[in-house]
Amino acid sequence: MADITRRFGLRHLRAAPTAHIRHLNRGKVAHDGTGLAFWFRPLSAALSEVPVDDRELAMLFHARTSDFQDVTVQATLTYRITEPATAAVRVDFGIDPDTGAWRAAPLDQIATLLTETAQQHALGLLARTPLAAALADGVSTVRDRMAAGLAAEPRITETGLAVIAVRVVALRPEPEVERALRTPARELVQQEADRATFERRAVAVEHERGIAENELANQIELARREEQLITQRGANARLQAEDEAVADRVRTEAEAERRTRLAAAEADAARALGDARAAAEGAWLTAHQQADPAVLRALALMRLAEHLPRIDSVTLSPDVVTGLLAKLAGGGER
Repeated sequence: MADITRRFGLRHLRAAPTAHIRHLNRGKVAHDGTGLAFWFRPLSAALSEVPVDDRELAMLFHARTSDFQDVTVQATLTYRITEPATAAVRVDFGIDPDTGAWRAAPLDQIATLLTETAQQHALGLLARTPLAAALADGVSTVRDRMAAGLAAEPRITETGLAVIAVRVVALRPEPEVERALRTPARELVQQEADRATFERRAVAVEHERGIAENELANQIELARREEQLITQRGANARLQAEDEAVADRVRTEAEAERRTRLAAAEADAARALGDARAAAEGAWLTAHQQADPAVLRALALMRLAEHLPRIDSVTLSPDVVTGLLAKLAGGGER
């Protein structure tokens, strides 16, 4: 919307850079251009403001396919007013000289023109297309048909409009039909998922069987090796027992031989000692036979004295002392 200010009965208009202003003064063109700013008299001025920027037009409409199924088409058009002077003549873009607002709704009129034209071509195409084909390739087909129909429409060109782009966002059937169409695909997907699950389970079972077989083979191998170990341990124990028996026999024989030798040595020693004692006794007897009887008595007394017990101290009680004194006294008298 143009910016209009008041000064002393005059008006000053300042337009946006994307707005084309057409000023007629008493039926003659006074100003015609984009982004203008000028003074004008409101009583003799006729102003038009035509936007020249790109505009987006969203549309949503229903159509019917050749098999009598309703579909919803959601599309977006991008258009531009390429000839603003022509558009100002064909469509009412007049603005109020005091406020700068449009007196009518020109953009709504253009939107109606573009929407009805696009719908006409889309409806004609979908009416000859079955639902399955429309859902499979309908988006691109409808987009191309709408773009070609809008480009070939003479009224759009005569109004000074140009369609820049056409985009079909969605092409959908009714919810019940969509659910019915999704069912086979979902069933197929579910079957694929089930088959994948079964295959995965089969692979898992095969892996588990392989693991079980490996574990069984390992157990068998361990049992076989344990049997070998037990056999080897028995053989080792038998060999150890045989070695210990041989060693015990050797030790026993050695001990017996040692004791035999020791006994023989002791017997020889005892025999030699007996002979020596017998010789000594014989010499002793011979010496006594040849000695003087007085000498023999003296030797006997010496031997007797050697075997008498040793007296370290003598304790005399008063009774003993008294008796001894009495005896000594009696002996003195005598």
